[in-house]
Amino acid sequence: MDLIAGLSLGFETALSPAALMFCFFGVSIGMFIGVLPGIGPLAAVAMILPVTYHLEASSALIMLAGIFYGAQYGGSTASILLNLPGTSTTAVTAIDGYPMAQQGRAGVALFITTITSFFGGCLAIILLMSFAPALGAMALKFSSAEYFSIMLLGLIAAATMSLGSPIKGVVSVVAGLMLAMVGMDTTSGQLRYTFGILELQDGLNLVAMAMGLFGVAEILRNAGTPERDTSKLQKVRFRDLMPTRADLRQCWKPSLRGAGIGSFIGVLPGAGPTLAAFLAYAAEKRVAKDPSRFGRGAIEGISAPEAANNASTQAAFIPTLALGIPGDAAMAVLLGAMMIHGIQPRPEFFTMHADLFWGLVVSFWIGNLMLLVLNIPLIGIWVRILTVPKRLLFPAVIFFICVGVYSVNNNPFDVLMVIVFGLVGYVMNAFQYPTAPLLMGFILGPLIEQHFRRALLFSRGDMTTFIDRPISAAFLAASVLLLMTMALPVIKKLVTRAAERRGAGAD
Repeated sequence: MDLIAGLSLGFETALSPAALMFCFFGVSIGMFIGVLPGIGPLAAVAMILPVTYHLEASSALIMLAGIFYGAQYGGSTASILLNLPGTSTTAVTAIDGYPMAQQGRAGVALFITTITSFFGGCLAIILLMSFAPALGAMALKFSSAEYFSIMLLGLIAAATMSLGSPIKGVVSVVAGLMLAMVGMDTTSGQLRYTFGILELQDGLNLVAMAMGLFGVAEILRNAGTPERDTSKLQKVRFRDLMPTRADLRQCWKPSLRGAGIGSFIGVLPGAGPTLAAFLAYAAEKRVAKDPSRFGRGAIEGISAPEAANNASTQAAFIPTLALGIPGDAAMAVLLGAMMIHGIQPRPEFFTMHADLFWGLVVSFWIGNLMLLVLNIPLIGIWVRILTVPKRLLFPAVIFFICVGVYSVNNNPFDVLMVIVFGLVGYVMNAFQYPTAPLLMGFILGPLIEQHFRRALLFSRGDMTTFIDRPISAAFLAASVLLLMTMALPVIKKLVTRAAERRGAGAD
């Protein structure tokens, strides 16, 4: 299907009344969640996921995707006005956004973040339209060996490229793979690791795990922090939003560079918008004629990371839809939602579900336009929402999480799982173990096992089948290279410590 025919089909799907309504709901909920510090888009997607069980697949994915990229727009509001990032991806925005607010230029900062977010998202959508079908066509040549190798590469990349210790990332991935083994083996029908608990025969509940790891855990982490000071909030009038020509001249090149960095990072499994925003900010500081301006209200310091994190969010759909490999944790939840609706992301996805793919792509344009129109007039409302105390907000969120997960199967055991995984996520955060690789390992675990077994079945148990095929061998070589890149600094540090101890012993 060519581009014109695909777009025509996409507009037909995305402009239906139901699709428009759910797109509007998604971006509105995403903006609302993004504004609130301490919750984040992952928790929002997890909370809304049970609702989508009763919707058509296209409407469900359009709404969930709208929540995800809508949260990137809203997250900058609290960062700029209160120096409290609404999401981790907007933490960089606070570095220069909050000083601009202190200088009385909060309106300009908010306007620039909206425009640059729209620009970054649009560039990534063009890349999605151009490269995702081509990547899917290339992947039609994949066998089970290639699928196993590329999924293994995706999980290793998720572990090594996530923020924090790569070793802890690998531990999280392995934990996710182990949790994916719980339940009935689809090949033999044998129960595995259920410990006699009947509710575990069908495996762990994805919704309960996601809500616990990213919803309850975040609330527990933020519950002990001091109540945010809303006395510093300034009123933002419409006439204060207009940037000067000098502002626009200063931000268009950083926006372009940030969108390029974000689009590249978004395609990499496990990298995510947070890394994209930090890299874009670092790049702007490096190319700036006067780096000392950064941290004091430099407009480039908000335009580049905002364009980067929104471009990364949209570009993350490319590996998810084309190869079934989620770009980050939110994409993993969306991948799980597609599987729940009986849709398996794979190379044939673009032909078998052409209306769904092109409808989703066109909905991104519509959703970004909605956000552009809605975000600026609603700034005053978002400012008022920031005054809601956490003692009222967090219990309400916990209530909706429990109601949502219970409504999936009407099973109290799922609510217990939410609490358990909430505590697990809290402990992992406390010891700085990333939770996103765990969820990605859990979702990709059954697929990796399935393709591993199928490849060995076709090769009659010959393990060399994974290196006999050039594409599979290339993916495995990249996996080994990533592991070596992760291991070398650790080995170097251990050797240095051993040398220091020998030197101290000789003295």
